[in-house]
Amino acid sequence: MPDDTDGRTFFADNCTSCHGMQGRGDGPLSASLPTAPPDLTTLTSRNGGTFPAARALSYIYGDPAQGHLARVMPQFGGAMAEDLVPVEIDGTLTPTPRVLAGLLAYLESIQD
Repeated sequence: MPDDTDGRTFFADNCTSCHGMQGRGDGPLSASLPTAPPDLTTLTSRNGGTFPAARALSYIYGDPAQGHLARVMPQFGGAMAEDLVPVEIDGTLTPTPRVLAGLLAYLESIQD
C-alpha cells in the first residue's frame, strides 16, 4: 500500500511549482495564477479537525462539478486509473489510483 513517502515523491514532481515545497501555496508559479493555490497544510483545521480525504481526492482526481475550465489545477486521471488500490474514504473502501493514495497519505501527514 502506498504511504506518505510515495506521496511526497508525487507531490515533489507534480505539485510544488504551485503549492511550494511545504504545501503552503507559495510555489514559484503561485503569484502568476489567477487563483492563489490553497495552503494544503491547513486542510484538516479548515475541516473541523478531520482530514477531508473524500473532498481532497475528488478535487485532485477530477471533480465533475469543477470542470477543467473552472479550475487552475490539472485533473489527474488517465493511465493512473489502471493501477488502483483500496483506500478507506469516509468508512468505505474506495478504488483509488495508487499514486493518489500515496498523495492523500502525504497530504494528511503535513497537516498543522
